[in-house]
Amino acid sequence: MNIFKNGAYLINGEQLIPEEQIKDDSKVDGKKETAYKNTIAYHILETHNTSNTMADLQIKFDALASHDITFVGIIQTALASGLKEFPIPYILTNCHNSLCAVGGTINEDDHIFGYSAAKKFGGIFVPPHQAVIHQFMREMYAGCGKMILGSDSHTRYGALGTMAIGEGGGELVKQLLSHTYNIQYPKIVAIYLKGTPRPGVGPQDIALSIIGKVFASGYVKNKVMEFVGPGIQNLSMDFRNGIDVMTTETTCLSSIWCTDSKTKKFLEIHGRGADYKELRPGNTAYYDGAVEINLSEIKPMIAMPFHPSNIYTIDEVNENTADILNIVEKTAKEQLANKKLNLGLQDKIVNGRFKVDQGIIAGCAGGTFENIMNAASSLKGASVKDFPLSVYPASQPIFLDLLKKHAIEDLAVAGATIRTAFCGPCFGAGDVPANQGFSIRHTTRNFPNREGSKPNENQIASVALMDARSIAETAKNGGYLTAATDSIEELPEYNFDDTVYKHKIYNGYLHKHIEEKLISGPNIVPWPKIRKMPENLLLKVCAVIHDAVTTTDELIPSGETSSYRSNPLRLAEFTLSRKVPEYVKNAKAVQKIENIRQKYLTDDISLNEVQQYFPKILQDGPDIKNTGIGSVIFAIKPGDGSAREQAASCQRVLGADANIAVDYATKRYRSNLINWGIVPFTIAGKDINKIRLNDQIYVKGIKQALSQGMESINGIIWHDEKESEKIVLYLSNLSHSEREILLSGCLINHYAKHE
Repeated sequence: MNIFKNGAYLINGEQLIPEEQIKDDSKVDGKKETAYKNTIAYHILETHNTSNTMADLQIKFDALASHDITFVGIIQTALASGLKEFPIPYILTNCHNSLCAVGGTINEDDHIFGYSAAKKFGGIFVPPHQAVIHQFMREMYAGCGKMILGSDSHTRYGALGTMAIGEGGGELVKQLLSHTYNIQYPKIVAIYLKGTPRPGVGPQDIALSIIGKVFASGYVKNKVMEFVGPGIQNLSMDFRNGIDVMTTETTCLSSIWCTDSKTKKFLEIHGRGADYKELRPGNTAYYDGAVEINLSEIKPMIAMPFHPSNIYTIDEVNENTADILNIVEKTAKEQLANKKLNLGLQDKIVNGRFKVDQGIIAGCAGGTFENIMNAASSLKGASVKDFPLSVYPASQPIFLDLLKKHAIEDLAVAGATIRTAFCGPCFGAGDVPANQGFSIRHTTRNFPNREGSKPNENQIASVALMDARSIAETAKNGGYLTAATDSIEELPEYNFDDTVYKHKIYNGYLHKHIEEKLISGPNIVPWPKIRKMPENLLLKVCAVIHDAVTTTDELIPSGETSSYRSNPLRLAEFTLSRKVPEYVKNAKAVQKIENIRQKYLTDDISLNEVQQYFPKILQDGPDIKNTGIGSVIFAIKPGDGSAREQAASCQRVLGADANIAVDYATKRYRSNLINWGIVPFTIAGKDINKIRLNDQIYVKGIKQALSQGMESINGIIWHDEKESEKIVLYLSNLSHSEREILLSGCLINHYAKHE
């Protein structure tokens, strides 16, 4: 795999030339200014841009998608902001809290709320167990030249010619209110594929290889990955989709692929042949970077805990088992807040080999037709013995065709358990391993505790990511880690039957019934009122995290916690619970002081009663009146992973006014902060040790700085009453509209102000 240091030109879709060599190559026709317009991404973005410049995009999408963890909050926010109807197709799937196993009625209450909203506002409702969100969108909505926005980070349909983006709920609210998605024109990186995957290698192996190469450097961070090159034609559509969905783990903004006869056939099989058109770069296309991949060189891979980028070949692990497990355990321990926890990986070495405890093939990455057909072929006539293997087809149509082709029978007879279309194993809501268990999964992520363990209760388990083919081989060998070496020579053709969808899916697009009543259960609670930005801020540091990267799973856990996402106050109780258990207590103490200050503003209490909570330098009436008190989290690089807006909204509900970071891991987390009125400050790397737990940071003139477009502001850090120092807080790359949202206090306030 070759990563280009600079830009690159693609000639006739075949020849990739580094930018620095271009002066010596006569094949390049035209200037860079013209060639950069010849990417597939440029043309799709241009079609969807409503502004008068391509430098600052204002995008309107063709469709929206949410699942049952996010759609209640989005609709509640939209309602508070003036929602009248769903102006474009809005698909509500129920693939996350489908089991209704936690919290009594609250999960099914969310489903009923979603169904009533679809009827009232004209949406599309996919009941539980019918399809995982991204498989349904592939089957029914993605098409060539489209753009789709989803409230899930793995919203990726690039292989079908759709530029799809995963964002927090606030961005979907903007689309529901007929506003736009505003970003600067992104950089485009060519992902040049050549060669043919070797037998036994699947899409997850290719995807993990790419993630392992580009994640740490941030090579494609917030950029568009454009897949080109002759190797594409050697990949089936399921194979392409399997690579594509994992591009999220590179921290890219979106993805897009060249389309061909295989794309056309996929869409025709799904009754949507009219959604096909050939997408190819122009004769001379310029890219801001390039990754050249020889598919023939990639071997079966494994991403060890606790990140999809922590990759090894399976052969490497088997040849150096003890050494690699020791490295993994040591590195993992550094990430865990509870240092008493022990992964127990050395105990997995049995008879000199690495023996794992569980296998899962599931979700938008693993549960596709070809992945499961390959696993079934491997296990036909074999036995998994006492090895737990669960297989989750990604949709009912896939399940039905696997049933007709006897693949389900082959898997069941071998000892695998067949489940419904459910995302649970990907986020800790299904098949949680035993304490110190090691699970191999064809799913999307393997962050700490994402498999469902509870570190505060001294539980820990591990997940490694692998392809379905090697998982099946490992299962056949009783759990001993095994790389697949064979693939089905000729897969049977997939037959899509949408009868089950016709019988189960509610499609109310363009048929709103505004007279319908929204049905809310007792756990569905409106967002609390949020104050607007005060003149000044006094921030109490309630958490300091010096990890290289902080994930959204650490900011707000997934799994059973997600059942409470329709209740902002209740969910907020879990904020940072697995990383900084004392955070909620600290933040509530700060919020209590701000509530006291608010009483002073309404003359309910005297100045004397509120002065005690301010530093001595800020104890006169005007300062207290104009200075809001809030909490702040400091982390080096927060926000990797999920698009969940709750990673930000939970902080806001607890009174947070800011985050301070050296950088933000993803654009979507930073956007979530802004949409919830949390200022995304950055600082210079040299200043990270200035900020300590329980410090107070005074930011004088924050309102003025935001309104006047200032790029930085000075803060004063009080370590105690005697010791203080200055710090520069940066407000970089905030657009005018983002500053307006921050000044309003949150997106809801911003839209309410303009109603």
